[in-house]
Amino acid sequence: MVRTDFFRRMTVGCLVGICGLGMMSLQADAKDIQIGVNVAAAQQLPLNRIDHSAWNGLLNKYVDESGMVHYAAWKQSAEDLQTLDGYLQLLSYSNSQGSREEKLAFWINAYNAVTIKGILNEYPTSSIRNHTAKLFGYNIWKNLKLIVGGKPISLDDMEHQVLRKMGEPRIHFAIVCASIGCPRLLNEAYIAERLDAQLTLNAKAFFADPSKFRFDATRSTFFISPILDWFGEDFGSSPGTQLQKISGWLPDITSQQAASTGRGKMAFMDYDWGLNDRK
Repeated sequence: MVRTDFFRRMTVGCLVGICGLGMMSLQADAKDIQIGVNVAAAQQLPLNRIDHSAWNGLLNKYVDESGMVHYAAWKQSAEDLQTLDGYLQLLSYSNSQGSREEKLAFWINAYNAVTIKGILNEYPTSSIRNHTAKLFGYNIWKNLKLIVGGKPISLDDMEHQVLRKMGEPRIHFAIVCASIGCPRLLNEAYIAERLDAQLTLNAKAFFADPSKFRFDATRSTFFISPILDWFGEDFGSSPGTQLQKISGWLPDITSQQAASTGRGKMAFMDYDWGLNDRK
């Protein structure tokens, strides 16, 4: 997921040549790279006509239960690279019209599929941060764009201008920035009919990971992923309301009950930007 709030606090951005040696990363003029196809308005489809089964099959094949991705095997398969491209082209046919659940599922899948596409283009690499130039050059979150309904949209805009504005904080446990510190990449496509259950499943899996959450009852302190620091406002207007919001997703009754009171301290853990690469 795009973590621009974090990078605004960084004082030195990546420079071209330092930010990775991938084909796309060497574009000093930071030209946009568009994927998908331009589709005339008359040919565009409502969201309930967009079939996510191809993406589901790829996730089943290359993503394990912990969300790690077998990038090496995926990149070696010309057939599955073509399948991914075909799925991204299918997303281009959307006119973005549908129910709230259809919109959320569509854009979560789109975000994750574009991210995977961007990493496969660069692979082998050790981190998405190698391809997020701050000052000069290619930035995967800003310059890699999917054409949807005739308009290119970046990962940054998918997250901040579309998904976050839909008022569903569990998106932060569903969209994945190809990093170990992210939530796991669910190894199935999100679909409107099961969306609520899928979002809750991944939210609970996120907080069950001790690298992303632990509770120290003796100190009344919640140690939490910095995702709750960067995007705390999506969970509530104060630390107390944020704790109450996440209480139902926490892994045990002690932490759930403590968070439900809205009292306690929050401390933010380190974020692991290493690639979620299944070796």
